[in-house]
Amino acid sequence: MPEPLRIDSGELTADEILTAVREGRRVVVRTEMLGGTYEVTLRHDGTIFYCDTPTTLHKHEDEEGMRTCIAKMGYARSELTED
Repeated sequence: MPEPLRIDSGELTADEILTAVREGRRVVVRTEMLGGTYEVTLRHDGTIFYCDTPTTLHKHEDEEGMRTCIAKMGYARSELTED
């Protein structure tokens, strides 16, 4: 199994995170919530996408559901660029 990719929230775009997850890597995102710093693990088992937080294991049936979760929770940086 490949080494997990460890990032801070906002470091990579959702596309970059999803590429790593599709390649079989676990992506460990360090994020701030509830007044502390926590690690969230994003992964894919070939069928289901998982978002393992300190309190809950979220499951997503498809990539679009995972992308929505990543954006909603602020794990990825904006893909918009300024001109």
